[in-house]
Amino acid sequence: MNKPDVRFDVMLPLRLGAQQRWTSDRSSGGSLFTLRTGTWLLAMLVTSVAVAQVQARDPNASVLDLLIKWTPLLAQGFGFNLLISALAMLLGTVAGLLLGFARISLLAPVRGSSWIVVQFFRNSPWLVLLFFVMFLLPFEFRIGALTVPFPDWIKATLGLALPIMANFAEIVRGAVQSIPTAQWDAARSLAFSRRQTLWQIILPQCVKRMLPPWMNWYAILTMATTLASIVGVSEVMTVVGRVTAAEGRTDLLIPIYSYVLLWFFIYCYPIALWTQRLESRFAER
Repeated sequence: MNKPDVRFDVMLPLRLGAQQRWTSDRSSGGSLFTLRTGTWLLAMLVTSVAVAQVQARDPNASVLDLLIKWTPLLAQGFGFNLLISALAMLLGTVAGLLLGFARISLLAPVRGSSWIVVQFFRNSPWLVLLFFVMFLLPFEFRIGALTVPFPDWIKATLGLALPIMANFAEIVRGAVQSIPTAQWDAARSLAFSRRQTLWQIILPQCVKRMLPPWMNWYAILTMATTLASIVGVSEVMTVVGRVTAAEGRTDLLIPIYSYVLLWFFIYCYPIALWTQRLESRFAER
């Protein structure tokens, strides 16, 4: 009688079946930002500058010179967008990790309540969440005799972190559930607790699976930070409005918006390339 082949593959790579399911569930960042898109954006910028120059009342007033003139101020606003995106991604990742753990909890009430939270914030429009946070939170806090201001950009950061939290929670849940159950059984046979199994065995394998979709969501979040201008945050789109108002030239609208849009693409395109490479490397294993 042959003995059954029993293996405790605790730290082995992901099995093929689970890998295929996880690959089909995750989203790819490569389709959002391509070199062709960047070429079209550059062509649109050049064309809009040329058309605006032709329509200019004063032929000596160079549209390109105006873009260069306002570039430092636009760069400050764009840097504020990147700051908001980085903080929102950090908050959303930490909260999403905890919420993802709740999604795989052994307690049914915890799983159910976390599912409601995830579905609510995943399916709510981002702009609605921004307005919700802006009007819900006060503009200052009073701690005894001390008054602590709570600026709008922090509220916008919290509002943008909410959908990231919900989507990252699903990434965590999917990555953890893609690990073969044999590894849980093997860890249990080695007297690992559930917490030890999760932190020391399962999560280290999940990091490389969660990183590509996490980077994809960061690129999406960076593009979505322009929504903060609608709720009064002084970021790059707000600066664009001020520049066009200061110049008083309607022919400058399309060139300056194309200029800023190209900035976002230049920032997000390397992230998309890196995401694609990570996904390809993971698919080969």
